[in-house]
Amino acid sequence: MPAMQVVARPLFGVVCVAGAAVLWGTTGTSQALAGGSLPSLWFGALRLVFAALFFVVFAAASGGLARRAWQGLPPGAALGAGLCMAAYNLSFFAGVKLTGVGIGTAIALGSGPIWAGLLQAVFQRQPPTPAWWAGTAVAIAGGVLLSVGAGVQAMSVPGVALCLASGLSYAVYTLLNKRMLGHAPASVITLAAFAVAALVALPSAALQAGWPGLSARDLIAVAYTGIVTAGVGYLLFSFALHHVRPATAVTLALTEPVVAFVLAVLLLGEPASIAGVGGLALVVAGVLGVVRNELAAPRASFN
Repeated sequence: MPAMQVVARPLFGVVCVAGAAVLWGTTGTSQALAGGSLPSLWFGALRLVFAALFFVVFAAASGGLARRAWQGLPPGAALGAGLCMAAYNLSFFAGVKLTGVGIGTAIALGSGPIWAGLLQAVFQRQPPTPAWWAGTAVAIAGGVLLSVGAGVQAMSVPGVALCLASGLSYAVYTLLNKRMLGHAPASVITLAAFAVAALVALPSAALQAGWPGLSARDLIAVAYTGIVTAGVGYLLFSFALHHVRPATAVTLALTEPVVAFVLAVLLLGEPASIAGVGGLALVVAGVLGVVRNELAAPRASFN
């Protein structure tokens, strides 16, 4: 099947990523408000299951279950994207457990744009501009302040490695998603990737955490994060990749910790530290710089 041509609308792509990041930023607050005892590995695995179910419904409603919709999907890329999504979830939760939430989140989210920029340069022959690197560096610095403003626990080398692997998995998923968008609808791509991810994550969670107890509040939180933050969020992210470069999309996703920080202060009563407020300002400044660079970049269409 020939590659599908889509006229790039960078501003629309930016809005889609921003919307996805806002939804992703509510995940931690939802998990905290549930107040249950569901292990993080199971929370992540069941989140993938609900996301996969959402994509089944969305694909059915949009014609994504028709045979012709799947004919152009590269099976190797789809399998790789699913494995990357599973690896992202499993390595992130495991890494955060070893390093602590602050430093683990900073390493995982902060390394993602760097990995994406390097991979885009090597495999797509589209090295990011100096302006992109500058804006990304500022946003990453802000993300670090947001994540570790409350303090850092003893460093764990395996934990750091897992968080770096999480960031790499997310970057590879983004590039594979971008590649597949030229050959199949977003509904097909997301369904295939999240179905594979769920099939991998469920037995992994069972082996590492045993069989979980699931309260009604846990179920509501998992359903919300699976359907809304993962389902709708990653669908928006896939739409965005028609219109912005992969490295730009990953950097714009750094808006997520800003949303998480604001919700933690407003809904969970966490203190707004000076470091956190400064980090928020740096993330916003860096992201705006990347947006400006993306909107100014010349292109006629994306595959």
